[in-house]
Amino acid sequence: MSVPVPNTSPPDEWRETMDTIRAWLKERGITEVEGLVPDVAGIARGKIIPADKFCKESGMHLPESIFSQTVTGDYAEEDVIQEAEHDMLVRPDENTIRMVPWASEPTAQVIHDCYYQDGSPVDLAPRYVLQRVLELYAQQGWKPIVAPEVEFFLVKINTDPDYPLEPPVGRSGRPETVRQSYSIDAVNEFDPVFEEMYDHCDVQGIEIDTLIHESGAAQMEVNFLHGEALDLADQVFMFKRTVRETALRHKIYATFMAKPMANEPGSAMHIHQSVLDLATGRNVFTDERGAPSPIFFNHIAGLQRYIPECMLLLAPYVNSYRRFQRYHAAPINVQWGYDNRTVGLRIPSSDAENRRVENRVGGADVNPYLALAASLACGYLGMVQRLDPTAPLGGDAYELPYQLPRDIGSAITNLTGSAAITGVFGERFVTVYKAIKEREYETFFRVISPWEREFLLLNV
Repeated sequence: MSVPVPNTSPPDEWRETMDTIRAWLKERGITEVEGLVPDVAGIARGKIIPADKFCKESGMHLPESIFSQTVTGDYAEEDVIQEAEHDMLVRPDENTIRMVPWASEPTAQVIHDCYYQDGSPVDLAPRYVLQRVLELYAQQGWKPIVAPEVEFFLVKINTDPDYPLEPPVGRSGRPETVRQSYSIDAVNEFDPVFEEMYDHCDVQGIEIDTLIHESGAAQMEVNFLHGEALDLADQVFMFKRTVRETALRHKIYATFMAKPMANEPGSAMHIHQSVLDLATGRNVFTDERGAPSPIFFNHIAGLQRYIPECMLLLAPYVNSYRRFQRYHAAPINVQWGYDNRTVGLRIPSSDAENRRVENRVGGADVNPYLALAASLACGYLGMVQRLDPTAPLGGDAYELPYQLPRDIGSAITNLTGSAAITGVFGERFVTVYKAIKEREYETFFRVISPWEREFLLLNV
């Protein structure tokens, strides 16, 4: 599958970019700049640079090996990159520059794209992986529109990883002990946290819409306004960082683990997605009569066909698979239906202009660039291959068999065995990503769990 390689900015355009950034920094009296690169886990890597020095540079230099680093801080053992650890040239995207609202001194943050010394993009960078998928859409005259919904838990400070997490104490002086779905009063327990969160998001241009209390104890959901996929991935990346920082300032944790507590539901990142015609701006999921178009059903079919092969990007850790249990508010298959919250692919009630698919499979622990790339890639393949979906499900999808991988080993096998998905993401990225996930699993496998000590120690 041919994907044109974007050129690095030509010198004149690059100078214009830096002139824009310099003016932005000067206008706000910025003294420091956080140069950010999202790694494979979605962690912010990079450098903190004095503003004067940042303005004089032609970009930062970082080792390419940050994209072979695991969430535990190790590196994939397999030599999947190259023997010599070459530096990348990383350059800021002027559209992502924002204030760091919690910094004590005037500080800016800006997300960078990564290039090799010959000017070609680094194919391991998650932001570029998403850009590859968006370029495939553009070649067909399409533009995806997305709206993520991100769930997370607030939890009591916990410095001992062997100790189970607990809900934090709110303004009433008591932790939650019962389910509080959609409770306004339960949200108000943490008003100071959320007021500061909204303020920080406003400063950064993070366009969050609705705040909802989910069914778990101190579990919240934030909905983002719909928009272009790369911008929304940037916003989710910054939002997760913002919520964690805000919570810490109120002496609690915010966690985006997929399943942080045994007896509580998991946390998801649902993705609402539709596709516009680039020439007309029309939603291609709707035909001229206002009815669902054939390409709408192709998109659903692509999600059904390829989500199991992309599961490693939608459920990237061992913990991610604990979320997928019957009757636990997470899908177990890729059935689809109209306004059916038991299926993996829900079609929300909407007018013809806003017809969309809600992918409910991904966890809150995903890298937003890779999760959006995976979800959109599945739909794209269905559209270009003109796949047909199953019949919509009107009943309970939990009564049907599992269709999603239930462990990370199966997900690794599915991804590496998929020629179609490898063609979209690139063979080198898939090889490195597989090596990272295998290394993380080996690290996990060395840990003896409390369950093993409780049930096996004296009984076997």
